[in-house]
Amino acid sequence: MSITQSDVAYTAVATAENGRDGRVATNDGRLDVVVNPPKELGGSGAGTNPEQLFAAGYSACFQGALSVAARNENVDVTGSTVTAEVGIGKNDEGFGIIVKLTASIPNVDAAVAKDLVEKADQICPYSKATRGNITVELNVA
Repeated sequence: MSITQSDVAYTAVATAENGRDGRVATNDGRLDVVVNPPKELGGSGAGTNPEQLFAAGYSACFQGALSVAARNENVDVTGSTVTAEVGIGKNDEGFGIIVKLTASIPNVDAAVAKDLVEKADQICPYSKATRGNITVELNVA
């Protein structure tokens, strides 16, 4: 379900200069990075790239959703991590991305961990935004 502008509690604002080969910064100055295409896409690879930034955001968001799911189920996920791998490649329309999320949840039964990951996928705003648009693979390590 979509939200309306009146539902918004926070808005992140970032501005890019020179696209994938330049700079991106937030309006509050907390993030200010040089972006360059990775060597695999013909760039210098000297700076970060949009796929790394997306992976960082998605993994952090999904980790938060995992914590909410665990709290709802009274499961301790202390020490858990979520790793996001964001791949980019050519498709019929230019380029597309694919995501692989891997959750590591120590001291939690594999079936419970899988259930928590599936519940987190329903909670996470990034998962909701990408659902039906890109392939997202969910894994438990």
